[in-house]
Amino acid sequence: MKYMLLIYGAEETWTEEERKECMIESMGICDELEAEGKWIASSPLHSVTTATSVRLRDGKRQITDGPFAETTEQLGGYYIIDVENLDEAISIASRLPPAKKGTVEIRPLFPLPELAEKNQ
Repeated sequence: MKYMLLIYGAEETWTEEERKECMIESMGICDELEAEGKWIASSPLHSVTTATSVRLRDGKRQITDGPFAETTEQLGGYYIIDVENLDEAISIASRLPPAKKGTVEIRPLFPLPELAEKNQ
């Protein structure tokens, strides 16, 4: 089962040294998961201040700077993993350094078999 782990946190809670340590530890976990055939992709995101949001309303495109929602925690990165079940995804999410200061949301990816068949 494929899951996306969405990393949320308040950007200002990390010092530069903590952010660097977090990245190093996170990359180590990715290396372990890749060796086990469970890692698909992951990446930190630039600051929410670089975001652009697009909406279509009444056929008109609206473009605004920044995120859609005003929240105390921002989406800061993601992991896509392929594991046996939700329990295994929870176990991995619990190991990620951002879980100590923020939130790791786990969402199953919706399989689209008809798209996979077209790409073969």
